[in-house]
Amino acid sequence: MKLSSTFRYLAVVLFVSLPLALPLQGLQGEGGESEGGIFLLLPVGAKAVALGRAMTALPGAESVFWNPAGLGDLSGGRVFLYRGDYVAGEGTSASGLVSRAGLGTIGATYHLLDVGEQDLTDEQGNVLGTISVRNHIGVFSAATRFWDLLNVGFNFKFVQFRQSCRGQCLDAGVTATTYAVDGGLQLTEPAGLPLRLGVMVAQAGPRFQIRNEEQADPLPTRVRASAAYEVLGTFGETERFSMTLIAEVEDRWRDPGSPALYLGSEMGVGVEDVLLVVRTGYVRGNGEQVNGAAVGVGILYDRFDLSIAKPLASNITGVSEPVHVTFGLVF
Repeated sequence: MKLSSTFRYLAVVLFVSLPLALPLQGLQGEGGESEGGIFLLLPVGAKAVALGRAMTALPGAESVFWNPAGLGDLSGGRVFLYRGDYVAGEGTSASGLVSRAGLGTIGATYHLLDVGEQDLTDEQGNVLGTISVRNHIGVFSAATRFWDLLNVGFNFKFVQFRQSCRGQCLDAGVTATTYAVDGGLQLTEPAGLPLRLGVMVAQAGPRFQIRNEEQADPLPTRVRASAAYEVLGTFGETERFSMTLIAEVEDRWRDPGSPALYLGSEMGVGVEDVLLVVRTGYVRGNGEQVNGAAVGVGILYDRFDLSIAKPLASNITGVSEPVHVTFGLVF
């Protein structure tokens, strides 16, 4: 059996087996049970932030964080760096992807959410030590394309919460580790329409146990469905004009019924090796996200890819959301 055929066979097997990774209690509905690892829901990538999280139907390197099926359209190799701050802390990521024609894309990604440090003091206010909280996520991705129509992609995530203390501490800290699986599909130009459809399941895995088994909470497993429509298409050989409208719905796997709606638009104009993209988005959340708009720009020049985004809404009065930046190098 050829290597490409083997890779695609494994992709089908993995996608069919994905539901087995979901905790059985999640299939029964859990009446609003609290979830662990909520930091897995924070947006990563300037393109995604600018498009209001409407990413499940789109291709590109940021698909690592949204729908790994979008990696199936890539070619060659690339390295991407991501930076974005949140109310919950500072986020930094690095991603390396390698694609081979007729086979697919594989990649490895590391994401750090640094929640910060806090002094530990006694009753007199003397500093005894410093407590720090950091969340680590390692992602191994694989995606491939079938019949020039269907993309299939998977992520395996290694997730760790770590609270540590330096100095005169009562305990050394807490470390909790688990894993999660993402699986997604993308359908390109069904019936010849300039349309992309995407569906996926994100964060499927066992409960997140930080202190004891009784305290363990289920991961924030989500189901997403999205459509991206290319309005203008591409005109001319040297000049490119495009406009894409995206709509996406996300809901909990457990206790569904409170969906979030994500809307995005992407307009591009370019000449030869330069492409300028303007992005806008809007989030209508379900209490887990901040409602409001976002804007961003992207510049692609030769092998360089730069995107900048800024949410226009904040969940803290008087505090402006920070800028998110993505920088990539294609080789």
